Amino acid sequence: MNLPATLHYTKDHEWIRVEGDAAYVGITDHAQKELGDIVYVDIDTLDKEVAQHDVFGTVEAVKTVSDLFSPITGTVLEVNTKLADAPETVNSDPYGDGWMVKISIAKPEELAGLLSAEVYGELVGA
Repeated sequence: MNLPATLHYTKDHEWIRVEGDAAYVGITDHAQKELGDIVYVDIDTLDKEVAQHDVFGTVEAVKTVSDLFSPITGTVLEVNTKLADAPETVNSDPYGDGWMVKISIAKPEELAGLLSAEVYGELVGA
Protein backbone atom coordinates (compact mmCIF):
# COMPACT_ATOMS: atom_id res chain seq x y z
CA MET A 1 0.00 0.00 0.00
CA ASN A 2 1.22 3.46 -0.89
CA LEU A 3 1.56 5.72 2.18
CA PRO A 4 3.81 8.74 1.51
CA ALA A 5 5.67 9.67 4.69
CA THR A 6 5.41 13.39 3.85
CA LEU A 7 1.62 13.42 4.35
CA HIS A 8 -0.60 13.46 7.44
CA TYR A 9 -3.56 11.07 7.72
CA THR A 10 -6.90 10.77 9.53
CA LYS A 11 -8.77 7.81 10.97
CA ASP A 12 -11.47 8.65 8.38
CA HIS A 13 -8.97 7.82 5.58
CA GLU A 14 -8.23 11.33 4.34
CA TRP A 15 -4.70 12.59 3.71
CA ILE A 16 -3.44 16.14 3.96
CA ARG A 17 -0.37 17.77 2.37
CA VAL A 18 0.61 21.09 3.95
CA GLU A 19 1.98 23.77 1.62
CA GLY A 20 2.57 27.04 3.45
CA ASP A 21 -0.64 28.31 5.05
CA ALA A 22 -2.89 25.98 3.02
CA ALA A 23 -3.20 22.25 2.51
CA TYR A 24 -4.37 19.79 -0.12
CA VAL A 25 -6.77 17.05 0.97
CA GLY A 26 -7.79 13.77 -0.62
CA ILE A 27 -8.60 10.18 0.27
CA THR A 28 -5.96 7.56 0.92
CA ASP A 29 -4.90 4.72 -1.33
CA HIS A 30 -6.52 2.36 1.18
CA ALA A 31 -9.83 4.26 0.99
CA GLN A 32 -10.00 4.29 -2.80
CA LYS A 33 -9.28 0.53 -2.90
CA GLU A 34 -12.03 -0.14 -0.35
CA LEU A 35 -14.51 2.02 -2.29
CA GLY A 36 -13.72 0.52 -5.68
CA ASP A 37 -14.27 2.37 -8.94
CA ILE A 38 -15.07 6.00 -8.18
CA VAL A 39 -17.69 7.41 -10.53
CA TYR A 40 -18.50 10.83 -9.04
CA VAL A 41 -17.03 13.37 -6.63
CA ASP A 42 -19.44 15.97 -5.21
CA ILE A 43 -17.93 18.94 -3.39
CA ASP A 44 -20.09 22.03 -2.88
CA THR A 45 -18.10 23.75 -0.12
CA LEU A 46 -15.97 26.11 -2.25
CA ASP A 47 -15.37 29.38 -0.34
CA LYS A 48 -17.06 27.95 2.76
CA GLU A 49 -15.48 27.42 6.15
CA VAL A 50 -15.46 23.86 7.40
CA ALA A 51 -14.55 22.74 10.90
CA GLN A 52 -12.27 19.82 11.60
CA HIS A 53 -14.22 16.55 11.07
CA ASP A 54 -17.03 18.33 9.16
CA VAL A 55 -18.21 16.85 5.86
CA PHE A 56 -16.86 18.83 2.89
CA GLY A 57 -18.27 16.62 0.14
CA THR A 58 -19.02 13.07 -0.94
CA VAL A 59 -17.41 10.49 -3.17
CA GLU A 60 -19.57 8.01 -5.07
CA ALA A 61 -18.29 4.62 -6.08
CA VAL A 62 -20.03 1.76 -7.84
CA LYS A 63 -20.64 0.13 -4.43
CA THR A 64 -21.46 3.08 -2.15
CA VAL A 65 -21.44 6.80 -1.38
CA SER A 66 -19.06 8.04 1.33
CA ASP A 67 -18.76 11.36 3.11
CA LEU A 68 -15.48 13.26 2.94
CA PHE A 69 -14.35 14.69 6.29
CA SER A 70 -12.10 17.71 6.68
CA PRO A 71 -8.90 16.89 8.57
CA ILE A 72 -8.57 20.52 9.72
CA THR A 73 -10.56 23.71 10.21
CA GLY A 74 -10.33 26.19 7.36
CA THR A 75 -11.91 27.67 4.26
CA VAL A 76 -12.14 25.62 1.07
CA LEU A 77 -10.04 27.70 -1.33
CA GLU A 78 -10.14 25.44 -4.36
CA VAL A 79 -11.86 22.30 -5.61
CA ASN A 80 -10.10 19.98 -8.04
CA THR A 81 -12.25 20.62 -11.12
CA LYS A 82 -10.53 17.81 -13.06
CA LEU A 83 -12.49 15.32 -10.99
CA ALA A 84 -15.79 16.43 -12.54
CA ASP A 85 -14.79 14.87 -15.87
CA ALA A 86 -12.39 12.24 -14.54
CA PRO A 87 -13.41 11.02 -11.05
CA GLU A 88 -11.43 7.82 -11.67
CA THR A 89 -8.28 9.93 -11.14
CA VAL A 90 -8.89 9.41 -7.41
CA ASN A 91 -8.35 5.66 -8.02
CA SER A 92 -5.32 5.99 -10.28
CA ASP A 93 -3.48 8.81 -8.45
CA PRO A 94 -4.99 9.40 -4.98
CA TYR A 95 -1.99 11.37 -3.66
CA GLY A 96 -1.34 13.40 -6.81
CA ASP A 97 -3.86 14.50 -9.43
CA GLY A 98 -6.65 12.88 -7.38
CA TRP A 99 -6.56 15.55 -4.65
CA MET A 100 -10.01 16.93 -3.82
CA VAL A 101 -9.77 20.32 -2.11
CA LYS A 102 -7.26 22.97 -1.13
CA ILE A 103 -8.10 24.40 2.27
CA SER A 104 -6.70 27.24 4.35
CA ILE A 105 -5.19 26.27 7.70
CA ALA A 106 -7.16 28.19 10.34
CA LYS A 107 -5.84 26.25 13.36
CA PRO A 108 -2.29 24.96 12.75
CA GLU A 109 -2.35 23.19 16.13
CA GLU A 110 -4.85 20.68 14.66
CA LEU A 111 -2.09 19.25 12.46
CA ALA A 112 -0.38 17.79 15.55
CA GLY A 113 -3.39 15.54 16.14
CA LEU A 114 -3.21 13.89 12.71
CA LEU A 115 -1.63 10.50 12.08
CA SER A 116 1.79 9.78 10.60
CA ALA A 117 2.09 7.35 7.68
CA GLU A 118 3.41 4.72 10.10
CA VAL A 119 0.50 5.06 12.55
CA TYR A 120 -2.09 5.18 9.73
CA GLY A 121 -0.50 2.09 8.18
CA GLU A 122 -0.89 0.24 11.49
CA LEU A 123 -4.53 1.36 11.69
CA VAL A 124 -5.39 -0.13 8.28
CA GLY A 125 -3.12 -3.13 8.60
CA ALA A 126 -0.63 -2.08 5.93
